[in-house]
Formats: sequence, structure tokens, C-alpha cells
Amino acid sequence: MSSSRYWELTVEVPSDASEGLTNFVWEQGALGVIEEEGPGRAPRLRAFFPKTVFARVLEEGVREYLRGLAELGFARAGEPRVVAVANEDWADAWRVHFRPCAVGKSLLVAPPWERPPVNGRVLITIEPGRAFGTGQHGSTLGCLETLEALIAYARPARLVDLGTGSGILAIAAARLGVPHVLAIDEDPDSVASAMANAARNRVSDRVRCVLADAAALEEPPAPAVVANLLTAAHGRLAQRYARYVAAGGALVLGGILDTEAPGVAAALAAHGFAPRGSVSIGGWTTLHLRREPAELARAPLHDCA
Repeated sequence: MSSSRYWELTVEVPSDASEGLTNFVWEQGALGVIEEEGPGRAPRLRAFFPKTVFARVLEEGVREYLRGLAELGFARAGEPRVVAVANEDWADAWRVHFRPCAVGKSLLVAPPWERPPVNGRVLITIEPGRAFGTGQHGSTLGCLETLEALIAYARPARLVDLGTGSGILAIAAARLGVPHVLAIDEDPDSVASAMANAARNRVSDRVRCVLADAAALEEPPAPAVVANLLTAAHGRLAQRYARYVAAGGALVLGGILDTEAPGVAAALAAHGFAPRGSVSIGGWTTLHLRREPAELARAPLHDCA
């Protein structure tokens, strides 16, 4: 009989379903979650649970959740497997996945248990806790790279981060020089995580974390807005983005599968946003858009003769 006090759930999961499944396993009592991707291998989710959770119930619950996603049109996932963690502390197994990660030209993202040499980079220390955003995922990396370039040339005085998760994008913006950052999330755990990470990075005076619905924000238009959300959320928020971003301002959208990017760009074009660039990392696209002034957005196109 195993003396382990923890279970490990492992399941291959398509990229478009990974965030939903991650949220589901947190709700089932997960202590830590890892999303793994590698060349030539299907994306895999690993989650760790205390032995107080019944393995068979957990396995069947995940199987039923994935069955529901498949009925909604998501790609089919693999078969979930729950086993006892063998001869290792679950926390060590979880932490070994998060290593310091150099991003773009100037950023270095690291967990608090690592003390890497910065070599002139701006260090962002992130404890993921129960929130999405460790700097390892392609969507987060793309948003960080795009924000770095945007802040370098536009120097926005304010930035709004919708669906902040761990707070990594808001904190990076503040560390890169944005003086006023508003970090929004509807999940209390995420807001608590973002606040703790802002304090850990000594930017609490510049990053204000608020528990709120991204679709009901009452704030003046900002010169820069970032939202690392899933494509469906971008579709629901497209009209709101036009209210949140000041004329001539920038909108950075992450969490978009490469195949979905043209559709998202087209949906935003209908609300006055023009493409400025994009980044693709690990199958995930980050879009950089500009909100055109109203008169320009309405101007008719003329052929050149």
C-alpha cells in the first residue's frame, strides 16, 4: 500500500480546452496544476490533490467534464489517470516545472523559490498560487513580448489588465514604467494572488487590483488595455473594448489559438480596431490592435487612380 499522501491526475488535453479544465480541477480541490507542452507531444495537464479526494470520483468527474466539452465541439481529450505520487513531495513535483524564463528583450520571469542572475533584465517574481499566469504559457509570453514593445515606444500613462489572473501582465507593465495600472478579475483567488504578487514585486503603489466583471467596468478610456482571455470572451467583450480603449490607444489580446486569430481581428475591426501586429508562440496568437479615431473608422475607402 502506498504511503503517499497525494494523488496526481494526468490527462492529455487539447489547447482550446486546457484553461477550462484547469479551472475545473482547481474547483475540485487541486493543490497545484501544471500545463505541459512539447514538440511532437500532445499538451498534457498534471494536477495534484490531497488523498482526502477520492481518486475514482476525481477521475470520473474529469472524464464527465471532458465528455461535455467534446459534445460542445471541442477536440477530444485523452483518458484521465489518477495515481499516487511516488516517492516525492507533490510540491517539489509541481515546482520543478516553473523555472526562470527570459522573455523578449528585457524581462525575466521567475518563481519566488528561484534567485536567478538577472544580467540586466527586469525581474518579475510570480507565485502562481491558484491563478493563471506563470509566464510559461504561449499566450502569456506573447502578451509580455507585445507589452514590452508597446510600452517602449508609446509610454502609456495608464493600462488596464482585464482578467489579470496572477497579475503577471499588470506587474510587468508597472515594472516597465507604466505609472498607473488597473488589474481586473472576477475571481477572488486571482485578485488575492495578483495583490500578493504586486507586493512581492514592490509595485503595489502602481498596480490597483479590483474584483470586478470585465464586461461591466466603469472607468475612463485608457491608452492601453490588455486582455489575456479565451477567444469566446473576446467576442463577448468586443463592443466593450471600444469603450475601454481611448482613441488612438492600443489593445493587446492574448489567449487566441492561431487558427482563431483572423476571426478575432475581423470582429474587432467592426468596432474600430485596426491591426498593428501579432505574435505567435506555441500555437497561441497575441494580437496588437489600435483603436482608430471615430472619424477615421467611419471614413470611406477611395481607390487610387
